[in-house]
Amino acid sequence: MVALPLVPLGIVAVVVLVCLSAFFSSSETAIFSLPVEQLTERATAGDGRAAQLAELREDPHRLLVTLLVGNNVVNVAISSITTAILVESFSTGVAVVLATVVASATVLVFGEIVPKSYGLGNALSWALRIARPLRVVELVLLPLVVVFDVATRRLSAAIGGKRGIEEQYVEEDGR
Repeated sequence: MVALPLVPLGIVAVVVLVCLSAFFSSSETAIFSLPVEQLTERATAGDGRAAQLAELREDPHRLLVTLLVGNNVVNVAISSITTAILVESFSTGVAVVLATVVASATVLVFGEIVPKSYGLGNALSWALRIARPLRVVELVLLPLVVVFDVATRRLSAAIGGKRGIEEQYVEEDGR
């Protein structure tokens, strides 16, 4: 068995995962900031990407669960891999502290804040661009999405949460 170098592969993995985190974060902001009328109008005019995006938005809770499951799995992996890399050079305690600081800062800046700003500033073009890839992600993550979708709906109902709170993101009149 060939031993693969942990640090270079780990760094490459973290870079790829940060890009995925940025994808999920920017997608969430872009999609949920778009007026439904804008999507409906484009879909009616024959824009296939808008139709696919409108279909994803038909169940905003499931869409949100998909985005959050993807983003959280990716962000936890970033933290885990960062810790594994740092354990190579530092004691376990120091590696954990450094990994927490480095992973948190990296995810916040490159996986959350900058991508969300981009998604907000380029909502329509970005949302249309990522509609198809997001549908693929939804299918890949379907088993996890179904579990968390059902669990969060039931938990929300059990604690008195408003049913369909996300509906405001899909109503035609924006209320």
